Amino acid sequence: MSLGQRVSSDHQLTRLLQIGIVLEEVVESRAAHHLESLPEAEREAIDEEVRALLAEAAEESAEHRQRLEALVDELDAETVSYEEINTLVDARYGPPEDTDGVLYDQLCNEETAYKFYDDLIAAIEASETDFSVDRERVLDTLEAIREEETEGVEAVTEIMERRA
Repeated sequence: MSLGQRVSSDHQLTRLLQIGIVLEEVVESRAAHHLESLPEAEREAIDEEVRALLAEAAEESAEHRQRLEALVDELDAETVSYEEINTLVDARYGPPEDTDGVLYDQLCNEETAYKFYDDLIAAIEASETDFSVDRERVLDTLEAIREEETEGVEAVTEIMERRA
């Protein structure tokens, strides 16, 4: 996803932060449901490293969502509830069929989130707009989240390489 433009208003910033919240809700929901959705034999074969990765990913996404929600609250807007997104994720996405599918899906989630935050940071930095929230605080929050997404990509990649 490329934003391809500057963030030029509080309204636009709010909408982009809300997209980030939904993205984090989807990642959180998917990471939390991967183990339960696998066939029992495959679920039992998943090692502790993969279980820990998924638990950490769900926890991290929940934290990211809360940090983004705090910014949206300052902009006097609302967000879509996690429960609504969780229901949509359950209805929309079929479960991965094996551990490799779980890892590949998690890698895609982490990469998508990283790219979104990278593009959003660039769009805010390219903007000269004064927002009603502190610009540096927004950028600091987004940069910290982007860094954590980078670490998530690296963690999944390392596990996948060891399994190959």
